[in-house]
Amino acid sequence: MHRTYENDDIVVFWNSDKCFHARRCVNGSPKTFCPGQKPWINLNNAETKEIWQAISQCPSGALTCLYRHDIDVTFDQESNQSIALDNGKEIGECDYQITDDVWNIYHTGVSSAYQGKGIAKRLVYKVLEEAERNNAKVTATCSYARKILNI
Repeated sequence: MHRTYENDDIVVFWNSDKCFHARRCVNGSPKTFCPGQKPWINLNNAETKEIWQAISQCPSGALTCLYRHDIDVTFDQESNQSIALDNGKEIGECDYQITDDVWNIYHTGVSSAYQGKGIAKRLVYKVLEEAERNNAKVTATCSYARKILNI
């Protein structure tokens, strides 16, 4: 399972397949990471610095963190894509097609001026989250998405 959690400053990525529950995140920021609650991550309960430090202690790499850079990522089911927007201007997309309840991510791209800020990762995670909500399996022919999915 792949999830993103966002506040005004940061985006936290969680990959449950990598998580082996070392509890370092909970110990590092107990107000943020509450395994008994849903959602188990609440970024509004602690300072960004504390959250970032707790995530940096994750031994499995299941948790990672990036700054938002005031970029919004939305999901457009009609167009089969997630879209990154900077003040309403489209700056990136992750496209997929559906065949037999399998979502194939075939393209992920971000405008050159915005590369290196984790936007592509946010785009792929948005598609993964929506696929999970729709009980669909995901595969990828896009090389970047394949890297995220470890396939």
